[in-house]
Amino acid sequence: MGNEFREMRKRRRELMSQMAPNSIALLPAAPARVRSNDTDYPYRQSSDFYYLCGLTEKNALLALIPGRRKGQAVLFCQQKNALQELWEGKLLGPDGAREQLGVDDAYPIADIDDILPGLIDGRERIYYPMGADAGFDERVMQWVKSIRSKAKLGAQPPGEFLLLDHLLHELRLIKSPAEVKLMEKAAAISAEGHKRAMSVCAPGKHEFELEAELLYAFYRNGSRFPAYGSIVGAGLNACTLHYDSNDALIRDGDLVLIDAGCEYQHYAADITRTFPANGRFNAEQKAIYELVLKAQLAAIEAIKPGASWNEPHDISVKVITRGLIKLGLLQGTPAKLIKDEAYKDFYMHRVGHWIGMDVHDVGDYKIDGNWRLFEPGMVTTIEPGIYIAPNNRKVAKQWRGIGVRIEDDVLVTRNGSRILSKGIPKTVAEIESFMAESQPVH
Repeated sequence: MGNEFREMRKRRRELMSQMAPNSIALLPAAPARVRSNDTDYPYRQSSDFYYLCGLTEKNALLALIPGRRKGQAVLFCQQKNALQELWEGKLLGPDGAREQLGVDDAYPIADIDDILPGLIDGRERIYYPMGADAGFDERVMQWVKSIRSKAKLGAQPPGEFLLLDHLLHELRLIKSPAEVKLMEKAAAISAEGHKRAMSVCAPGKHEFELEAELLYAFYRNGSRFPAYGSIVGAGLNACTLHYDSNDALIRDGDLVLIDAGCEYQHYAADITRTFPANGRFNAEQKAIYELVLKAQLAAIEAIKPGASWNEPHDISVKVITRGLIKLGLLQGTPAKLIKDEAYKDFYMHRVGHWIGMDVHDVGDYKIDGNWRLFEPGMVTTIEPGIYIAPNNRKVAKQWRGIGVRIEDDVLVTRNGSRILSKGIPKTVAEIESFMAESQPVH
């Protein structure tokens, strides 16, 4: 059993220590998803399920039963099958699961309806991801019904159903040193992709050509998937927050906004860079870009243990509002404009989100109605942006259609923070110099 599975065993123990007495937790593997007709999307395991046991196969379920003498972590998984493995690849099987994953016991998934009700019987509470999958909700009810049908024989069905998410997701919110290393690797691979895309960009290319450079860097470095659909938006497309067509022609004078990150061993990166297609910012583009960068750096500076989750966002709003006033794009006092949320015509999203196994990772942002405080081991994105709609008649024409976002992944440390997504040109001077050096000599 490798170190990563020892860490998963430690996670299981921590989760069970927080569960109510005489309870059981049930966590299913992710279902396969149909792409078209009889072909599926490439399988990706549920983050919660993988976090606790490390199995990458479908058709599985993990049961955690605190205090059970015969073993507290019980896995149901696919049985070894030579014909199936010929078509789909090796299966771990129950014996392999016990040996390699470090679970206490394992059974064939085909036997779950015979075995699992007996494990639930006598437990007062069931924790499971209620509402996430209607099919699994129905299966849980069927297992409970089978216990109720034997009540006259002494069977004791559970009387309380609890959502597993909160306990588990609070654990996932704080990253271990091993998790941080994986996230740094994901960020490093993503950084290579961003630099490749930036280096080949030129007017006359298409957005998908830049996306191809991203994917090439991801796959050649061991990433099996992008962490999310890559955004490559040139010109006016940069003003669409979740643009994903990636098929437009890149024109001279365009800014290109790339929001892309890979997933490496189930951990995500999320990075955005904006740069001029021809390698040189014009005056208006430079002014907006440097304002967004100023907001980003100020927001990152605010991240430290004990600071409020909302503090970086508030700082980014103040910097952007003041900057827009200075540029003449907003009129009024900063306090009044912020109170009226006038900045939302240009900056309409929050400054960041948790990131980890999911690109928009789990974990509450508020506790008892108050913004939570940063703790060491949390990782957040910081991604302020300014988007000036092409039909915004409140601003002069030369500003319209400019979209800029700058995003990095930031780890909260004991003394402050550390940027995980390093090595990509970010200042105006760095971007222009990098692109000048990257252009082929004719």
